[in-house]
Amino acid sequence: MSKKKNYSLFDDVCGFVDEAASLMDIHPGLLDQIKQCNSIYKFNFPLKNDDGTYQVIKGYRVQHSHHKLPVKGGIRYSTHVDEEEVKGLAALMTYKCALVNVPFGGAKGGVSIDPTKYTELQLERITRRYTAELIKKKSIGPALDVPAPDYGTGAREMAWIVDTFEAFNPELINAKGCVTGKPLSQHGIAGRTEATGQGVFFGIREAVSVEEDMAELGLTKGLKGKKVIVQGLGNVGYYSAKYLSEAGAKVVGVAEWNGGIWDEKGIDIDALKVYQMENKGFKGYPKGEFIGKSNDLLTYPCDILIPAALENQITSENADKIQAKIIGEAANGPVTQEAEKILVEKGIMVIPDMYLNAGGVTVSYFEWLKNLSRVSFGKLEKRYDMEKYRKLMGTIENATGEEFTDEEKDALIKGASERDLVLSGLEETMVTAYHDMNQKRKEKDIKSLRTAGFILALERIQTSYLDLGIFP
Repeated sequence: MSKKKNYSLFDDVCGFVDEAASLMDIHPGLLDQIKQCNSIYKFNFPLKNDDGTYQVIKGYRVQHSHHKLPVKGGIRYSTHVDEEEVKGLAALMTYKCALVNVPFGGAKGGVSIDPTKYTELQLERITRRYTAELIKKKSIGPALDVPAPDYGTGAREMAWIVDTFEAFNPELINAKGCVTGKPLSQHGIAGRTEATGQGVFFGIREAVSVEEDMAELGLTKGLKGKKVIVQGLGNVGYYSAKYLSEAGAKVVGVAEWNGGIWDEKGIDIDALKVYQMENKGFKGYPKGEFIGKSNDLLTYPCDILIPAALENQITSENADKIQAKIIGEAANGPVTQEAEKILVEKGIMVIPDMYLNAGGVTVSYFEWLKNLSRVSFGKLEKRYDMEKYRKLMGTIENATGEEFTDEEKDALIKGASERDLVLSGLEETMVTAYHDMNQKRKEKDIKSLRTAGFILALERIQTSYLDLGIFP
C-alpha cells in the first residue's frame, strides 16, 4: 500500500478539475484561483526524548480555499506526509465540501511521523506543539480553520488539540468548535466514529438503487448478494464492510498492509476485526485463504471494490486487471487519473472519493454546529415528541378499540436521539448529493461520476465567487 515515487496527488486533483472545467463556462482567472492553495504553512519543531536526545518534527497545514470560512480538513500522522500530499488532500476537501453542500473551504494538515514508533506521552507533546504552531499563525479556530482526525490520529489527539487551544484562548466561548472528531466527553458528537463508513454505505446503496445504471453494468438493482472486496480494515473500511454486510452484501475479501483474507463463502467482519485486533493482522485466521501479497486482492473477482486505505492504489499498472463492476473510493485518491480513464473505458463505475467519503466532514459539520450552539441535538424536543406520539397512539387506540403491543409502543413513541438525528442528516446529505451528481453526469452525457462531481462542485464554488463580485 505504498505510494508511487514522484506521484503528486495535488497535480492529479488539478487534472480532474481541468477536465471538468473544459465542459463548463468558467472564467480562466477564476479557475486558476480555485485550483491554487490560498496558504501553505510548513514548520519544524523539536521533540525532546526521554533519554535527553532531540528529534526535529516536520508539520504542515494547508488551507486550499477561502471561498467559505472556516476551512475544514483532517490532520494525519504518517511518514508519507509531505507538502504535495497535504496540498492534494486539502484541495480534495474543497471540492468535497462543495459537492455535498457543506459550507466549509478545504484544508488539510499533517505531521511526518510514524505514530506507532512513539509513546503516548511523545504523541501528546507532538500534538500540543503542533497545535501551538497553528495558533501562532491563526491557522486554527472555530471561525478560521477547524481540523479533524485523519489517518494516524483519532479522538485522543483531537482532545489534546482542543485542550491546548482553550488554554491559549480562555475567553473564547466557542473554543470547543476549533476541532471536530472529539470524544463525547469533550463535546464531540454521537455517530462521528462510524460517520465516514456509514457515508460510504449510504453512497454505494444509492448507486446500486438506480436500475438503469446497474443494467448498464450487468448488475441487478440493490445490495443483496453483491460480492464486496475491501482494502483496509481501519475505521472506514470496517464500518463500510459492516453496514454493507448487514444490508445483504457479501464481503469476500479484505486486504491489509500485512496480508489479506479471501473467502468466497463470505467473511464475518466483526469476527475478523476482533482477530485483527488481537493478532495485529490476519495471518492464522481459521476461515478463508490468507493472501500474503494483499494488493493482489484488488484484482480478484467481485461486484464492488472498496479501497479504504491510502491514495494511489489503483494505477495504470493494475487498472486493466480490475474485475469489479463498481469501485467505491472510501480512501482519498486511491485511483489515479490515468487509471480512471482505463476503468471508465472498461465500463467500470467509479464512485469518487470526493463524494463517497464525505460522511466524516458532514458529521464534523454537525459537531461544529453543536459546539457553536452549545446544545446537543434532540435535547430540546425529544421529550416533547415522545409525549406527542404517546397521545397520538392513545387517540388511535380509543378510535379503533385495538391496543398496541409494548414493543410497538416503544418503537413508535421513541424520540430521536442525537445519534438518530446525526445519521438522518448524514443520510439526507449523501442521498441528495449522489443523485445531484448522477443527474449532472447524465445532463453532460459523460461516463465519469468524478467529472460530474467536480463540475457540480466547481459550479457551486464559482457561484460563491461571483456573488462576491470578484470575477465577471
